[in-house]
Amino acid sequence: MLGVMQAQQHTPVPFGTMPDGPVIDAGVMPSAARVAALVAAGEPVRVTLRAESEEDPGMLAAASVYAWLGVRLFLTPPASVPALRQVLDMVSAIQGTTQPVLSRRGLA
Repeated sequence: MLGVMQAQQHTPVPFGTMPDGPVIDAGVMPSAARVAALVAAGEPVRVTLRAESEEDPGMLAAASVYAWLGVRLFLTPPASVPALRQVLDMVSAIQGTTQPVLSRRGLA
C-alpha cells in the first residue's frame, strides 16, 4: 500500500487508522533495527521516505529493506511512486507472496 505526500514536504501525512488498528509512525528513514522492533509489536508500521532525486537508489534500497521487514505503509514524494511500486513488487515476489511480473529462465 502506498501513501503519497507533496514533494516539497517531508513531514508525515496522517492516515488515521487502518481497519485492524492504529498505525505506528516510524518516522523519516529510521534504522532497520527500529523498524524491526516496531513491526514485532504487531501493529502496522508507516515509514516516510526522503529522496534526493526522483529515483534515488538509496531511498529505494531502504524501502526494500523496510518492506522485507514488514512495513505496510510508505510516504514518498509523488515522483518516486512508480519506482517504489516496482521495488515493493520485487520484494513481494522474492518473499513468495506474489508472482513475479515477468519471469525468465536463464539458460546458457
